[in-house]
Amino acid sequence: MMDTRDCACGQTTVRDDAARWFVRLQEPAVSADEQQRFDVWLNEHPQHRDEFQLLQGLWSAADLLPAPRLQALVDTPPGRRERRPLLRYAVAASVLAVALGLGLFSGLNHPQGYSAEFATALGERRHVALPDGSVIDLNSRSRLQVRFEKDRRLIELAEGEAMFSVEHDTSRPFVVEAGNGKVTVTGTRFDVRRDVTQTRVAVEQGTVKVQGRNAPDSQFISLTAGLGTHIDGNGVVASAYAVNPAELTAWRSGKLVFNNASLSEVAAEVSRYRDKPLKVANPTVASLRLTSVFKSDNTDALLKALPSILPVAVRTLADGSQEIISK
Repeated sequence: MMDTRDCACGQTTVRDDAARWFVRLQEPAVSADEQQRFDVWLNEHPQHRDEFQLLQGLWSAADLLPAPRLQALVDTPPGRRERRPLLRYAVAASVLAVALGLGLFSGLNHPQGYSAEFATALGERRHVALPDGSVIDLNSRSRLQVRFEKDRRLIELAEGEAMFSVEHDTSRPFVVEAGNGKVTVTGTRFDVRRDVTQTRVAVEQGTVKVQGRNAPDSQFISLTAGLGTHIDGNGVVASAYAVNPAELTAWRSGKLVFNNASLSEVAAEVSRYRDKPLKVANPTVASLRLTSVFKSDNTDALLKALPSILPVAVRTLADGSQEIISK
């Protein structure tokens, strides 16, 4: 899967191209050939998709801006007015996108509402740009709902894992709810993973407030860069501890990094990228430790290598799943 990198063609050109495609696709008649050319352009580089998704979000948000403010954005000098109003709105969206990039979105009136759902399938990663300039990276088998309100930006992580790069906005905190816990920030970069029994939080940059979902505002754990915690099924937040954010978020580049991880932890992580879960035969096998790096899109290679690293074997069960056993 392609990773997100800076586009060599320049952001301004990409934004202009995205605006042109956005305008064209709003029109009633789009030929199959043109749709195909758009699909090629969209998949040519991750930044193309990011800019187009950003315009889609801004298009929805633009409807909620006060009319005078929107008119000021879309007005053009005499003699250069476009005949198609839609193009003028696309230009407005481009202007707003630039404002987002410069952190100026708080200077506009906030949209009164924005709602969307995003999900990934087995082995899929997704990069999502939100209307406020924040970015979400979704790991395999993840699902979340976004709901922007007047006084807060709310994310509900139903399952899986996501990396959040949050645009700073003190007037509207960014709140991630996952399981029995929630994370509150105004602008930072952090990772949240929701498992069956707990939710894990790791901070790469900035500061976050972690608490049980129903805990009072005064009861929370504060995390800064390089720290993490987890919330158990009862909403109890563990004390902060040191983490390696680069290792925990290596999935963003298609890697599985294990640093003295137990085989039970390895099996749980690998299962996220396989049709059938990977199991361990007994506590003795589960307690064995592994330090290595593998590709998340080729977990078969990990299973083939495992017997040469540890005293184990891998067998296939009747239901098609696989189990790690003692050699």
